[in-house]
Amino acid sequence: MTGPEEFAKLFAGAFGRQDAAELAGFLAEDADVLTLTGAVLETAAEAEAAFAGEFAGIFAAARLVTGKHRLRMLGPGACVVTQRFVVSGARDDQGAEMPRFGAILTAVLTARSTGWQAVSLTFSAAGQ
Repeated sequence: MTGPEEFAKLFAGAFGRQDAAELAGFLAEDADVLTLTGAVLETAAEAEAAFAGEFAGIFAAARLVTGKHRLRMLGPGACVVTQRFVVSGARDDQGAEMPRFGAILTAVLTARSTGWQAVSLTFSAAGQ
């Protein structure tokens, strides 16, 4: 990832490609993560496995449409990114398409030697 300004766009692209490994690559190794399905995780490896499971099920054909975005710099090496999305194409347990719903991504990013990474990422359903 090149910088925090691109984080939400890159996240949405990887989500749309159902690329769990790419999503995990945005995370610090010891990142705290809450996924859209409510999985609470404590490492990038756990998050990758959870994302892969979600892409094999509920989000196999899901896409994110971006809404309001906000970037708050907390200092020279830290920021908070908040991005609203509309999720479409999610499937229920029987395979029927679910109605679109709102979601919000909040990520605390830090600058590391390997680039900007999320040390905390919360992706949860939200009202539109």
